[in-house]
Amino acid sequence: MAVHDGGSEPLLLPSGHPNRPATLAKSLARGALKLAMWALFLAWVAMFFVIPTEFGTDFYSDWEDATSGTLFGTQGSVLLLYSAPILLIAVLAVPYLLLSGGQDDVPAEKKSPGLRLGTFPVLVDGVFGVVTAAEFIGIATFVAFVLWAVYWYTVVNFEILPSYGDLTSLEKRVQMLQMSAYIFGLTALTCLAFLFLPVARGSILLRLIGIPFEHATRYHVWLGNLTMFLLTMHGLCYFIVWFIRGIVLVSIIEWKSDGGANFAGIICYCFGFTMWVTTLPPVRKRFFELFFYTHQLYILFVIFFALHVGDTYVSKAAGGIFLFLLDRFLRFCQSRRNVDVISATSFPCGSVSLVISKPKNLHYNALGFIFLQVQEISRLQWHPFSVSSSPLDGSHHLSVLIKSVGEWTGKLRESVSDLLVSQTQLYEPNASIVASVEGPYGHESPYHLMYKKLILVAGGSGISPFLAILSDVLHRIRDDKPCLPRDILIIWAVKRSNEISLLSTIDMDSICPSSSDKVNVDIQVYVTRESEPSLEEGKIEKAASLNTRSRGGSMSVLVGTGSKIWSGAYVIVSILGFLITLGLLDVCYLNPYSISKWWYRGILFLGCMVVSVIIFGGGVIYFWHRSENVTPAGEEDGEESERIGYMVDQETARNKLRENTNVFYGHRPDFKEIFGLVSDSWGCVDVGVIVCGPQTLQSSVAKEIRSRDLSRKGNSPVFHFNSHSFDL
Repeated sequence: MAVHDGGSEPLLLPSGHPNRPATLAKSLARGALKLAMWALFLAWVAMFFVIPTEFGTDFYSDWEDATSGTLFGTQGSVLLLYSAPILLIAVLAVPYLLLSGGQDDVPAEKKSPGLRLGTFPVLVDGVFGVVTAAEFIGIATFVAFVLWAVYWYTVVNFEILPSYGDLTSLEKRVQMLQMSAYIFGLTALTCLAFLFLPVARGSILLRLIGIPFEHATRYHVWLGNLTMFLLTMHGLCYFIVWFIRGIVLVSIIEWKSDGGANFAGIICYCFGFTMWVTTLPPVRKRFFELFFYTHQLYILFVIFFALHVGDTYVSKAAGGIFLFLLDRFLRFCQSRRNVDVISATSFPCGSVSLVISKPKNLHYNALGFIFLQVQEISRLQWHPFSVSSSPLDGSHHLSVLIKSVGEWTGKLRESVSDLLVSQTQLYEPNASIVASVEGPYGHESPYHLMYKKLILVAGGSGISPFLAILSDVLHRIRDDKPCLPRDILIIWAVKRSNEISLLSTIDMDSICPSSSDKVNVDIQVYVTRESEPSLEEGKIEKAASLNTRSRGGSMSVLVGTGSKIWSGAYVIVSILGFLITLGLLDVCYLNPYSISKWWYRGILFLGCMVVSVIIFGGGVIYFWHRSENVTPAGEEDGEESERIGYMVDQETARNKLRENTNVFYGHRPDFKEIFGLVSDSWGCVDVGVIVCGPQTLQSSVAKEIRSRDLSRKGNSPVFHFNSHSFDL
């Protein structure tokens, strides 16, 4: 666990800040909490490495014996070892985040340029994509753990093999293979303890370490691949043992009450394998809906996993599963509300801009994103999109820019075009689009503001988050808010020149008059499939203002990345509720009636998790919802109403952009040349490089950054690689 740089640095304070004692006390409290969380995390990780050894095996047996007569019994002892640390870190994260800076605080600039583990690319090609030094350490740690665990479990198994009596050579090999199958299962169980942590979109832990969900999903993919490999080895070894012993059919349908239920395990594996196959890039890209729907099988996967291993082993992975359940229930509650799409703009390149109503007290960062469902298209499909607006564009709305590249986005564009027709030709002023929204999610701190120099590299629709960054910087400079960037280079690769019209959605002079005197913005557009300018370049279809006041409302504030107080209370109360529910189950049912069936106890354990989230967490959500301060759509003040939808004078915006934009036709950006010119002109400084585009683009940029940082001289800049998800 590594706390994001932005969370650990002192915040920019106005000169002569009067409340120094309070600031010092706050820093000391945050330091103590950070130290406690680090200690817990390191002890937790160390425990995973120690348990497979001989010492760890003996300790684990003694620990189970010592706690067998307590309230929670063996289940409680395992829960305390494996899941309690991560849940306690989640609890401690609440006061830590409350003591951290607010939404508008900007991390202080580093005193001197230097490499950082989280922004230095180590691997730039291969199955993992671009991997930073920090991520490489994490991968190496997991690989080392798997090898370590398999080795030590095997050593222990060899030592206990003689206890099985006089076995033939073949029987010993078969018995060893059976114990190896168990080893793979135990190791996979450890991976499951981490598997659900990265996909809790609004998780308090992701907020703590400063990693947004869109970036953490790749860790879930890596863990998923490793988990499926281990589960496959687990099942394959058992099948070989059953085949040699001639008991394949009997073993498959076996449903033990005092051990693993084999049939439940096979069903669990089938669900897991189905989900894994649809995550493979060729399948996921061509059949996204299939991927989305099959991934809902995780519910059945977890249920049959509990039926297979029982409550004691479920307790090992309970921490991550419980935090995921917290996030999933909160998302369910947020997505129940119909949300107004205030306006829509259709562009000739196939992109659509939607402006969505939100309450004033729902905050987000410029690099945020939302999940969107449009009821007119499908009530089941949710699609993620980067936010293309700055939080300073207006407190009652946000915008997303959507490119038509698939069936769902194509239908959305058709819907917007039909609305244009109905309003302009059929005179239907109340035509509208009603959506449901989850989010916004994103970085806890606006890390794009911590660099004086920024290079933003986009491919196609990857320009969307950079429009938000540019708008955010201009707003902050105009309003004298903390903001470091003063030189911004935007490199945008597109296939056709008609996509350039998307740049006109932002009017720099309208946001920040005389912006050229305060910030230097250079935009380089590379049109790869045209050799000369198109006659249609710059054409924009008329925007449609949609009146949806009577059909929906603003986005709900019920999101894990929202209010720190309410989201923290939701986590703490739910965890306490889980312990209370589990204790009541043991006292009132399991212990008095001597319930011992593994599969039954496993499903009851899961039931306790679900009940605690719905009842205890639901109570917090109820009061959180009641405290919500929603401003009805369309009641924004005059200043905000002018900003909605970026309905600026398109001709004025295009004229301004011509001053800042250079368009190159027929070739791709030469990053070696570009970064060379930047190195010569910007000097010794930290340069933030953010890439939003396909994997090939990210790899090309990362390769150049790695090369220059490794061969850097004293007067050259240090480039810091950051990626923003392009195909979430």
